[in-house]
Amino acid sequence: MPTVLRVGPYRLYFHSGDRVEPPHVHVGRDDNEVKFWLHPVRLHHNEGFRSAELRRIAELVQEHEQRLLEAWRGYFDG
Repeated sequence: MPTVLRVGPYRLYFHSGDRVEPPHVHVGRDDNEVKFWLHPVRLHHNEGFRSAELRRIAELVQEHEQRLLEAWRGYFDG
């Protein structure tokens, strides 16, 4: 599971077996995990984050969308 970015308490990463899915990123903190599709950024699955924190994470993913897409392409298409 390559880590793409760390911001504050959040780790943004891919699962190496995710190649068959559209570009997305997992975000983890403690035992919580959320998955966002990229381009456009939208929530796919949430395990444990409350709505206020989900909004902050969505903004973080949106802010770094281009970097995350480039990392996805570099990892899975490179």
